[in-house]
Amino acid sequence: MIPTGQDSLNTRSNLTVGSRSYAYYSLPKAAEQLGDISRLPFSMKVLLENLLRFEDGTTVTRDDLQAMVDWQKERSIAREIQYRPARVLMQDFTGVPAVVDLAAMRDAMKNLGGDPQKINPLVPVHLVIDHSVMVDEFGTPKAFERNVELEYARNGERYEFLKWGSGAFDNFKVVPPGTGICHQVNLEHIAQGIWTGDDTNGETVAFPDTLVGTDSHTTMVNGLGVLGWGVGGIEAEAAMLGQPVSMLIPEVVGFRLSGSLPEGITATDLVLTVTQMLRAKGVVGRFVEFYGPGLATMSVADRATIANMAPEYGATCGFFPIDERTIEYLKLTGRSDETIELVRAYCQANGFWHDSSLPEPVFTDTLELDMSSIEPSLAGPKRPQDRVVLSDVDDQFNGELEHTYKKHNDPRVAVEGEQFQVGNGDVVIAAITSCTNTSNPSVLIAAGLVARKAREFGLEPKPWVKTSLAPGSQVVTDYLDASGLSEDLNAIGFDLVGYGCTTCIGNSGPLPEPISKAINENDLVAVSVLSGNRNFEGRVSPDCRANYLASPPLVVAYALKGTVRADLAHEPIGKARNGQDVFLKDIWPSNDEIRALIDAHVHSDMFRSRYADVYRGDERWRAIPVSGGDTYGWPPTSTYIQNPPYFTGMTMEPVPPGDIERARPLAIFGDSITTDHISPAGAIKPDSPAGRYLLERQVSRGEFNSYGSRRGNHEVMMRGTFANIRIRNRMLDNVEGGFTRYAPSGETMAIYDAAMLYQADQRPLVIIAGKEYGTGSSRDWAAKGTVLLGVRAVIAESFERIHRSNLVGMGVLPLQFNAGENAETYGLDGTEKYTITGIGELKPRQDVTVQVIKDDGKEFSFTARCRIDTYNELEYFRSGGILHYVLRRLAAA
Repeated sequence: MIPTGQDSLNTRSNLTVGSRSYAYYSLPKAAEQLGDISRLPFSMKVLLENLLRFEDGTTVTRDDLQAMVDWQKERSIAREIQYRPARVLMQDFTGVPAVVDLAAMRDAMKNLGGDPQKINPLVPVHLVIDHSVMVDEFGTPKAFERNVELEYARNGERYEFLKWGSGAFDNFKVVPPGTGICHQVNLEHIAQGIWTGDDTNGETVAFPDTLVGTDSHTTMVNGLGVLGWGVGGIEAEAAMLGQPVSMLIPEVVGFRLSGSLPEGITATDLVLTVTQMLRAKGVVGRFVEFYGPGLATMSVADRATIANMAPEYGATCGFFPIDERTIEYLKLTGRSDETIELVRAYCQANGFWHDSSLPEPVFTDTLELDMSSIEPSLAGPKRPQDRVVLSDVDDQFNGELEHTYKKHNDPRVAVEGEQFQVGNGDVVIAAITSCTNTSNPSVLIAAGLVARKAREFGLEPKPWVKTSLAPGSQVVTDYLDASGLSEDLNAIGFDLVGYGCTTCIGNSGPLPEPISKAINENDLVAVSVLSGNRNFEGRVSPDCRANYLASPPLVVAYALKGTVRADLAHEPIGKARNGQDVFLKDIWPSNDEIRALIDAHVHSDMFRSRYADVYRGDERWRAIPVSGGDTYGWPPTSTYIQNPPYFTGMTMEPVPPGDIERARPLAIFGDSITTDHISPAGAIKPDSPAGRYLLERQVSRGEFNSYGSRRGNHEVMMRGTFANIRIRNRMLDNVEGGFTRYAPSGETMAIYDAAMLYQADQRPLVIIAGKEYGTGSSRDWAAKGTVLLGVRAVIAESFERIHRSNLVGMGVLPLQFNAGENAETYGLDGTEKYTITGIGELKPRQDVTVQVIKDDGKEFSFTARCRIDTYNELEYFRSGGILHYVLRRLAAA
């Protein structure tokens, strides 16, 4: 429900579209009273309208509105605002723990003497189940059915729980498994461009569609002109329950695009270049808005590809304004005529319509790219921003092999029971996967055409390559089938394996045992090539130490070649039936070929049909029994769903956070520690603390599933915190994996085991880290696991936006070293204790003194910046976390 607000500027207006009338809050009217806003970035206009609509004189004031307008002068202003998104988007890996928290809050509300029904989403919430399907079966026509069968068998408890949630909570819809990836479903169906809702007087109000999501790639919908970004599950839960998102008015970096993509260049090549440029620029915590003449040449699918990768270039969002290309996409994807008419009319009436004749917005900073200069590219082997031109991949990998992996051109080794060998640099996984690229018909059609041409020459993928096709929506299958390209993809091993994230989020499934054995026994640097957005260490597969991001057609090409130790731009990709060399150029489709198939086979009827009954699900989903009412009956023996301990012993009065005294470091990390490092999503090792926990409960190794699927069980997840197989704790020498040194005995042990010993001694803990701590996914378990291990503070050189927010939301203090200082500056090596006082009197972004006592008796101190950035965040921190803050407020209401 939308409040009518005070609207001190009297900007409420009416808009008639067809036969319907809508109220809206007029930016032109606001400009008459606050000043010209014609050159305010479009993304900032969305924020301004949001503040205008919720102005109440308290949480949103006229001064907030004036600050947004005055931003145009300095293009940067340090002011906290309260932003209220229209809705929330979730996927199941992050959604399950969020619903677990809501269910636990209902229990806690009951214990506090309140009404459990107060714990209910106040804004629409859509949860899309897309993260659970794994690539067990591949390369056969039965792969899809078999993988879905295994998915339901593994995740029955989780799916029953989510189905309960869809009935127990208002405003909460679940899109069942096998439908698609949440961001593509959002782009193709849920997002409307302009949202509507009834205010407290019953009048329908039109306003920009906005959201936050529990997945970092929520930014994809920015390509449709819908402002949204990823937050942690705990922050999303607060937004669901009516709390505003507290944020500083952002700086906005303008990215000017000119020209158009050359022949043979894909949107993936473009986005890898954009990611590299923006990462080098430094846009963490900033908005990025794209503008310039190049926008007119870009489809929404291409824009969404760039917007999707905002977490990889570090921005809060990567925004494209609404224009005629947006309207074309809304028509293509089957939105109603009424919706399309409203989008156009509202945007033109309220200053949200992009037109090349308008003056360009002003920005905090700018950079520019001529798209005609883009070259074929990949990114890897460890980070999305490490772009490498196609012709240089072999040289780059060989350099990495020698310097990073300390290896030379080792001989190939035999694979047991097979007639082939494998060696360093061999591609063992080639996956067309992820929301980033499978949402774009141009690159999917291109992949199909590469397969068709390769098939005509008689080329086949190498026998050691695990191939897979996991589209982001069922519509992809419709147009691949209609064009005949499914048959070509199937013929060279790219059979449909499922509709979900699969390989991109670590659900690549096991490699054939003989290949995995050959890799691990010979310590080979095996490679994955995927059309995803993340290639962090240990993410894709435990067997792949190097991972490259590529366009779908290049994924097919590398499956045919079978190695990255080749110049695919100039060397033959294989031999035809007649023995002649076949080069990449021989099987690469032209832009005209791609466009012709898109025009002929991608139609709005496909979208209307697939999304007509999207929440119904298949027979398996409909057959899941649901028990329980307003509160959930927690199954005591479940290893998937457990009541978390966050609210145990909670009272109406918060206990203020005390000082941190003589804390031990649990780990000291270097730069670019990702949330995958902190809270892995992939396989659970049997000899890990999480694996031992499951084995003790008679869960067989074959039923371990993954960390991501077990996020509803805090016992598994806290044991998996800092358990990534590639993480390195600098307290230990040359040790890879989640280990630390337990100070009292000097013993090396699993981080979880040491943390439990410290907890038994009532010893607080800290984490020390380098730059970009918490980069990557928005997973809240990276913060939840941290606090459950007993970590009170994280001291890092810099934080990524979402993880910093998540730490505050769980009551963990984020501190940032002064510029130019780090662990090495002070010789921090794990042989020290840390004391931080004055925590009860903290203010946002103040300097804090950290006192250090080394085990040899040496004492010193240094200052660090408190990265609790706003007063709202400070309230959350003092309450023990954002959920405790919200729960107390709702109980007291």
